[in-house]
Amino acid sequence: MTAAATVTDVTMHFREHTALDGVTTAFEQDAITGLLGRNGAGKTTLMQLLTGHRVPTRGRVEVFGAAPYENDAVLSRICFIKEGQRYPDHFRVRDALDSAALLFPGWDADLAAALVADFDLPARRPVKKLSRGMNSAVGIVIGLASRAPLTLFDEPYLGLDAVARQLFYDRLLADYAENPRTIVLSTHLIEEISSLLERVLLIDRGRVLLDADAESLRGSALTVAGPRDRVAAFAAAHELLHTETLGGSSRAVVRLRPGTDADDVRAAGLSSEPTNLQQLVIAMSLQTAQARPTALSDLEEVSR
Repeated sequence: MTAAATVTDVTMHFREHTALDGVTTAFEQDAITGLLGRNGAGKTTLMQLLTGHRVPTRGRVEVFGAAPYENDAVLSRICFIKEGQRYPDHFRVRDALDSAALLFPGWDADLAAALVADFDLPARRPVKKLSRGMNSAVGIVIGLASRAPLTLFDEPYLGLDAVARQLFYDRLLADYAENPRTIVLSTHLIEEISSLLERVLLIDRGRVLLDADAESLRGSALTVAGPRDRVAAFAAAHELLHTETLGGSSRAVVRLRPGTDADDVRAAGLSSEPTNLQQLVIAMSLQTAQARPTALSDLEEVSR
C-alpha cells in the first residue's frame, strides 16, 4: 500500500484530556477511507493533525512525505471541509467559491458550477444567510471541485436531506472514479456511506479499534442466533464482539476465524445473518465500553 499520509505513535493532549493515545495508521493513496467513531472519539483531532491545524503532543505526522504544519508545499495539496464550516460574514456563495479557486491549484470551475446547479445554491446570497443544509452544500462543492490530492470531509452532510446526501455520494463517487485522490470521510451515517468505502478506520476514546480493508470487513462478521449454550460455544471459538440474551436464547455478533462460513453456523445448530458495517462498528464500540476499567471517580462514587 502506498500511503498519502502516515500517523506514527501519535498522542494528543488537551490539558487533562487525551484526545489521541498512541495512534499509528496510514491513509492509502487514491482511496476513500471512512474515519468512524462516536462523538469525542478523536476523529476531528486526527483530521486537524493531518491538515496542519495542530502539532501532536508526541509522535509523527507526515503527509506526502513531510510534516504538514506550516508547510505550504503540503498544505496547498490538502482540502479540509470542517463541520460547520465558517466564512467571512460578507462572503456570498460566489465569493467562497472564487476564494477556493485561488487556493487550490487543481480547482475545476466547471465541476463547481455543475455542483452549484445540482444543489440549487443561490450564488449571490450571503453564506451567513444560508440554511444549515445549504452551508454544508457549499463545503461539499469546494471539497469536490478543489480536486485536492488529500481531501477531508468532517461530517459533510449536516442539514442535508436524504436526497441531497445521496446526490453528494453520487457526485463524489463519479468524480473520484475519473479523478482518483485520497479522500477521508468522517461521518456517523455509516450505513449510507459503506458502499463508498475502500478502507475503514475506527477510533474509540482516542485509540484505533479497527484499521482494515472495507471489502474484507464486509464478510468477516456474522450475527448468530439460537439456544444460549450453543451460541456461547460457537462464540468461544471465534471473536465475540457483542451478545444479547433473552431467556434461553441468545444473539451474538462474532468475527469469524478464517475459513469459517454460514455452513459451519448451521452445523452448530444456529441461524445467521450478515452483519453490516454499521452493526460491526457499534458492536466493537460497545465491546470496548464494556471492557473499559471503572474510573477511580466511579469507584469513589460507589463507595459513598
